[in-house]
This record gives sequence, structure tokens and C-alpha cells, in this order.
Amino acid sequence: MAITFSDLHTEAGLKSLEEFLGRKTYISGDQISKDDIKVFAAVPKPGEGFPNVCRWYQTVVLALTSRFPGEAVGVKIYSHAASPAPVPAPAAKSAPEGDDDDDLDLFGDETEDDKKAAEEREAAKKASSKKKESGKSSVLLDVKPWDDETDMKKLEETVRSIEMPGLLWGASKLVPVGYGIKKLQIMMTIVDDLVSVDTLIEERLTVEPCDEFIQSCDIVAFNKI
Repeated sequence: MAITFSDLHTEAGLKSLEEFLGRKTYISGDQISKDDIKVFAAVPKPGEGFPNVCRWYQTVVLALTSRFPGEAVGVKIYSHAASPAPVPAPAAKSAPEGDDDDDLDLFGDETEDDKKAAEEREAAKKASSKKKESGKSSVLLDVKPWDDETDMKKLEETVRSIEMPGLLWGASKLVPVGYGIKKLQIMMTIVDDLVSVDTLIEERLTVEPCDEFIQSCDIVAFNKI
């Protein structure tokens, strides 16, 4: 049975999702499902005040990007997975009953209340658009070691030790490359105005002391949030 939540564009809806996730990796089961896809589509962006939602959101992005490499999450991904259920549009305000017959709209003319409701919907739409243009990006990074003798646990600790304003490290996994060598795939969320991924790689990840473990880094996926 599909799992549903209240309006996830509201604080109450996000709070219910935050409490539900707890220590869960996915909405239902041990792997990504249709429930995750539908809820993912309904969440406008990870909320910084909701750590469980943020963690789950990044995990879903990583899972979708790994399953459909090279495609922008939220655009082409849904053509492969189940299409998310559309969010019902808010009901239009009904015009208050008037005392005079002159207030009756017999010919379907737009009333002042109709105009006001339309303006409110347009304002909400613009506010929603501004909210999506948050200036944040979700980045999937490949971090490659020198050889098969590199301690991958210390490599990941070295990566996560890098802290800077606007940078948040997310989910990660080891991916076999060949000849016993594995690379680290790690997700990160950045504030575009504060963090340059190229600078992060060139001036932090591939220089001392990180270059003791890290041979090179590549950007696998870069998606605006």
C-alpha cells in the first residue's frame, strides 16, 4: 500500500516526513521505491531544519543518479520511474453570498473575489518559483585513490574533513573500478555563491594533505536544486 503524507510544501507536512523517516534510509523497504519517487517529487528542496529529510533527499538523488547516469534528477528520471502524483490545485474561493440580487453573477463575469483569488494564486506561484531558485546545487563526485592499497576509510575521512561555508557532505558509497581498486562516490550539496566545485577539487581535495590518499576527482553529476 502506497505511503502518503500531508502537503509537503508546508512546515507541518515536512515535519510529518521528518518524524516518519527517523533512522530509515528509504520511505519503505531497504531500497528506493515508487513511494520515494512520489514523495521526492513533492518536496520542493531539502529543508535545513529537517536533517532526516535532507539526508533522505540526498540518498534518493544519489540512487537515481546511479541508476540513470547522465540525466538530470527531476527532469528525465521520472520518464523511467513511476510518474509522481500531481499535487491538487487549491480550490478557488467561492464568492460570498450577497444580500441583493445585483450581486448574483448570472453570466459568469469575473467578480472582485475571483480577481483577488487569481492574484493570490499568481503571487503564490511566483513565490514558489523564487523558492526553487535557491542558488543551491546537488553534486555527485568521483574520488579516486592512488592504488588498491589506499585506505578508503581514511580517504573518505579526509574528504569529509574539508569544511567550508555552503558545503554539506551527503551519502557515499564505494564503487569497484578494476584490479581491486575502488573509487569513492560521494554526494554533496553546495550554495553556488559560496562554493566553486572546481576550486574545491583543485585547491583542497588534490593538494596536501589530501593528496596522500586522493589521486584525482571528477564531477559525475551536477544538478540545480
